[in-house]
Amino acid sequence: MVYKQPMRKYQKKIARTFCFILVIFWSNIQAQKVNEPDTTDFAQFDFELTEYDFGDVNQGETVEHFFDFKNSGNIPLIIQNVLTTCGCTAPEWPKQPIQAGESGQIKIAFDSSSKIGRQNKVITIRSNAHEGDFRLRISAMVLPPKKHN
Repeated sequence: MVYKQPMRKYQKKIARTFCFILVIFWSNIQAQKVNEPDTTDFAQFDFELTEYDFGDVNQGETVEHFFDFKNSGNIPLIIQNVLTTCGCTAPEWPKQPIQAGESGQIKIAFDSSSKIGRQNKVITIRSNAHEGDFRLRISAMVLPPKKHN
């Protein structure tokens, strides 16, 4: 009978430790559930290319490229705005929602009139896409005008 008292204390300590570990484990699971983004309904860009190099361009030329994409999400993709880093770059984009599974294009025109040398431009797409702002890049080597004799 001498061992009953110490044994009960030992069992109580084990039970308390087990409960403590269980509470921590359960809290951790709940915190993970809260921090996980809900991705059940989302729109998503799936671009064929995200960068395009026009190569050599003669100063004064305007060149264009179409960036093709697909909405690989499961709700309509809505492009709210397309921003450029320079007035020499003009975007055109679909104003109507792109349904899930459908495709669209973003046209980028680059006017090299006042440019010379290597040009790198970033185009930022604001939309309801799951990944937030999306960036496209264009580049060109603008050659000086040819001198006529």
